[in-house]
Amino acid sequence: MSVFRVPDMHCDGCVRSVTGAVRDLDEKATVQADLQTRQVRVETTASDEAVAAAIREAGFTVEG
Repeated sequence: MSVFRVPDMHCDGCVRSVTGAVRDLDEKATVQADLQTRQVRVETTASDEAVAAAIREAGFTVEG
């Protein structure tokens, strides 16, 4: 499982957008987002780079 910090994820709408972006990449991905820590945990067959790129393309910053 990979962990991504998404500092500009502020609400449930953001969580839905991030989750949708990851699932567009891999529909079987498991996505767990924590708004307090602004961390997204992703279990997928896609590479970390591809997941980070998908999150960025959805309009969010990815740190780390």
